[in-house]
Amino acid sequence: MIRPFKFIVSVIVLFFSIVISAQSDDKTIAGQILDKENNQPIAFASIHLKGQAIGTISNEEGEFIFHISNVNGSNTIIISSLGYRSIEKKIDDFIENRVIFLSSRVNALDEVVITSTKKKKLTAKQIVKKAYKEIDKNYPTQPYILEGFVRDLQKEDDNYVEYLECAAKFYNQAHNVSLEPNVELVEIRNSYIAQKHPWNEQWERKNSIIDLIEDDFIRFDYGPIKAKGGWKYIIEDILPYNNKYVYKIIGTDAPFQNAILYIDTESFAFVRMELTRVPHNGKSWKRRLTNGQQPTYYNVIFEYQEYNNKMYLKYQKEEDTWEIYDTEDPNKLLFVKNPKKELFINKIIVDNIEKYPFQQNMNIGSSLENQSKEYNAKFWSNYNAPKETKEISKIEQYLRERTDH
Repeated sequence: MIRPFKFIVSVIVLFFSIVISAQSDDKTIAGQILDKENNQPIAFASIHLKGQAIGTISNEEGEFIFHISNVNGSNTIIISSLGYRSIEKKIDDFIENRVIFLSSRVNALDEVVITSTKKKKLTAKQIVKKAYKEIDKNYPTQPYILEGFVRDLQKEDDNYVEYLECAAKFYNQAHNVSLEPNVELVEIRNSYIAQKHPWNEQWERKNSIIDLIEDDFIRFDYGPIKAKGGWKYIIEDILPYNNKYVYKIIGTDAPFQNAILYIDTESFAFVRMELTRVPHNGKSWKRRLTNGQQPTYYNVIFEYQEYNNKMYLKYQKEEDTWEIYDTEDPNKLLFVKNPKKELFINKIIVDNIEKYPFQQNMNIGSSLENQSKEYNAKFWSNYNAPKETKEISKIEQYLRERTDH
């Protein structure tokens, strides 16, 4: 339901099954984040150290494990998620099986700052245009490094054929430099490749990280953020986030594209962006490629986090569906492929990056598994990767059985 003039924030419960282990100054906190109103898990919530760019993200089941180095019990953990009121707790306050309640809060839209400096109410399109205009103010103007966890999951028809996880570093130029980041492959945790359709031997794009780093609305200046062309917008809601508020704006570029933009009501920074493309009346938005690929679904999500008054990537997902046709018989459908790639950022480096250990070593023309080293158990024992879900565990077991023989 569209509620343009008021919103209600759900009461949520953050149910923590906390495990704290200490060795020297290292601690591990594990828990689960739930919504009290419907008892559903809160996926992709941010769990990070206050004042520092170190954290992790809850998985689809709301669960997380957070490894923290060189801290003490008085350090503060902030837990936040779009649409909820954030909480702050000292590390020593996390107690096993403790339930934390957040009360609901109701505000009318008119009570939120929604006016420009001239005190005139802004339309949805004006808000998007202002956010686009404020990009230089809200996004990094100096090089920076992101550390993160990449997950690549692929299906052909109804069968999983690939599952890969790796840790990587991304050396980024300023937001307005239209260059993809340099990438250092740090470690690979899982790499299962089952038998794929023979079509892949000639046409498959081997390196899945490239798909993630080439689709950046901010850096490459495209998509629904520009408020140009046929894009139309409406304000659907205003939601809390990190003790502030964000506009939820629905965008439509008929007949193929739809977007959801979350924009900070004070800074006008893009907090989260989602773009979806689907066919219309059986016609795709893109011509069939010469290798027989026909896109039938596309979805990309970018979510950002604020650090030192700038917005940095927190989470990115890209998911596609492609129908693959025989190049010699254009009416013959060979199979349907569905790749899903995710990037979870767990550390931001902005100071003295020239001294920060980084080595560009990724070969974009080679598959990630062919660039892997021997499994490093010590590295993964305290690396801040999203906790594995039950579904991912089943997929991993399925692929392990298919690749063990």
